[in-house]
This record gives sequence, C-alpha cells and structure tokens, in this order.
Amino acid sequence: MRTLFSDEVHVAYGQIYVCSDDGHSLEDSFAGQRTGLCGGAVPGELFLLTGTHTGSVPFTVELHETEPPLDADLWEDIVEVSFRPESNRVQLVEWDSGRYPLPLFETSYRVRYHCRGMDEARNAVGDAREPAVDEYLLRFWPSPPAPDRMVKETSQAAAYWHEFARKQPPGPTPEERAEAERQAREEEEHTKLQQEMDAWGGRLPSDRLRDVQGKLRGVQGYPKGLVGLDAALVHAIDAAGPEEQRALARWAAHRACATAGLSEIAWVARGLAELDRGEPYSPPLDDPRRLRDAALSDARVPRPHDGTPGLPQAAAFAALFDAAALDPLQAALDALLAAAVTYDTDCPHLFAEVRRTFPATAIAPDIAPRAQHRARLASSD
Repeated sequence: MRTLFSDEVHVAYGQIYVCSDDGHSLEDSFAGQRTGLCGGAVPGELFLLTGTHTGSVPFTVELHETEPPLDADLWEDIVEVSFRPESNRVQLVEWDSGRYPLPLFETSYRVRYHCRGMDEARNAVGDAREPAVDEYLLRFWPSPPAPDRMVKETSQAAAYWHEFARKQPPGPTPEERAEAERQAREEEEHTKLQQEMDAWGGRLPSDRLRDVQGKLRGVQGYPKGLVGLDAALVHAIDAAGPEEQRALARWAAHRACATAGLSEIAWVARGLAELDRGEPYSPPLDDPRRLRDAALSDARVPRPHDGTPGLPQAAAFAALFDAAALDPLQAALDALLAAAVTYDTDCPHLFAEVRRTFPATAIAPDIAPRAQHRARLASSD
C-alpha cells in the first residue's frame, strides 16, 4: 500500500474532486448511479462530497495493489465506484486553488470512499482553531469496471445524497459520448477552417502558401500583409509557378525602386542588374549595415523627412532584399508587398499592372472555396 496523500484539505460547498481538468458537474457526476457521496459517472473524474460545507477536513488517499479490507467498523459511510484516469496528470483538487498530484496510471481502478462524522459536520463552516469533526479516506486498487455500490450507510447526510443520486437520469452511453466528442471535434475543425478562410480572403491557402506564411516579412502599417490588400492576387501568384514568381519578384523590385526615386542611383541600378542576372549583390547591397550607411550618406537618396530616407525608400530597399530570397514564392510576395508600400494608396494600380504584365496572376485558382473547404474536411476525418 502507498499513501498518495494525507493531510487536511480545504472544502467548499462540501465538495472536493479527483480529476485532471477543471470540469465538475454535480448532476453529471452522479448520473445513473445508485449511490451518492462519490460521483464517478464522468470519465476521468470523481466528485467527492463532505459533511463540512466550508473549512478544512482530514483527507487520505491510498493506492493498494489488491482490494483492501473493508474496515467497516471504523467508518460510518462507505461507497464504491469505478474510475479510470483520462491522463497521467491526476490531481486531488480543492474548490478554490489547491491541487495535489496523485500518481495514478491510466488503467481501471476500483475506488472506495470512506466517511465519518458527516452528520456532526453537516453544513458547518469550519474554524481553523477548532478540530475537524468529519474525516475521509479514499482507496484505489486496480480492478475491472463495475457498477457503483453502497457498502455501508449510517448518516442522514449519506442517505440524502444517495437519494439525490437515484433521482439523476442516466448519463450518456460510451457510444453517445464518443459521438458527441466526434461532433465537437468536427465543429471545432469547421470553425478553424472558416477562420483560416476568412484570414485568406475567402479561400483556404495551399499547403505551399501555408508553409511560406511564417517566413513572410511584416511591414509596418500592413498587419495583414499582401493578403489584406489583395487576397485573390496572393492565391493567383501562388498558383502561377516558380518561374513566374521569380520574374514577378524582380519586376516588383524594379517598380519599388523606380517609385521611390532610387533607380538612377548607380549602386542601386547595379543591384537591380545583378538581381536580373541572378547574381549575388555587390557592396553595399550585400550587407544590411553597409546598405544603411550608403543610404544615409548618399545625397541622391530622397529624404522627405528629417534628413533621413522615408518609408517609400526603406520599402524599396526591402524589396531589393526580398526579391533575392531563395524561395520564389516568398520572394514574389514579400517584394510585391514592399512595392505596394512605395505606391501607398495607389497600390491598386500596381496590382492591376501585375495582372497585365503577368497574365497567369489574372487567372483565379481552379478550386472554389466551398469545394476546397469540403475537401479539407474530408481529409481531416
């Protein structure tokens, strides 16, 4: 025998629990039982009742290898239920905050709940200076599932709770519970998919687009990125293929630099040429710090605010870096977003020009949103 817990616990409303979560329902816990005091109808939970309404009571939890002796002479009220932990994080849980780990395995147990002094303590609000008048013992041992049973009844408090339990309607069968859990999972999946569709402009992203999402550069003032500006274009770029994406990234970098007034600067023009040839950038574009120093020291870089390059110029330099990314889809989306920042409120004209220049981006992907949604749900079942 191992003593898993032995101390005073704080009870409130005459309740304490054994579980791995915070869900406790009095009616559900005793649904279909013939006995009160220890509700075991909810899988993975025990709902334990005490005579003391609010206060501290002695409480012991034991784990036995086999069925222990009844000790019926030492206890006034004894009931048994079956219990199987839902996880390996089982705890003795007080009403307000206290949690005490109970190292139980995920196997089937028989539980015997022993009580004494319930009538003397019934509905009492305990005083820390006064000794407790009721006491409780909870014993576990491995055993196949079996109906709950009353071993001994003495107190009026126990009789009241036994009568309460017998009035509760039967709980759901294991099959009904499994079906309810399946429906809940399906509804949760539907909600997640709908939220993802809403975030991507009414259709689910491809796996490719979903993978690259976390690598996309964020731009100040554009919290939803390119999807928030033109979601249909994002999906079309994704469907266009790597060659079209790489060409679009280069084109966007050229547009960004031209709009920001940088294209005629020699070292920027050289960088654009290197980008077109697929070559590594030469200084100062090969290093962010060198680029920053060059942008601050070159008087030809427009400075609309406080003598420093403004947002269009910063976005254009970002487009140069973004367009050279190894992933063509990431390069296209990031560089185009940076170019959109240089266009500011005129970005719809930029996107219209994209569709004219790259006809593949003017074609909507084949899968309609609802059909795509149904396909995703079917694959998740």
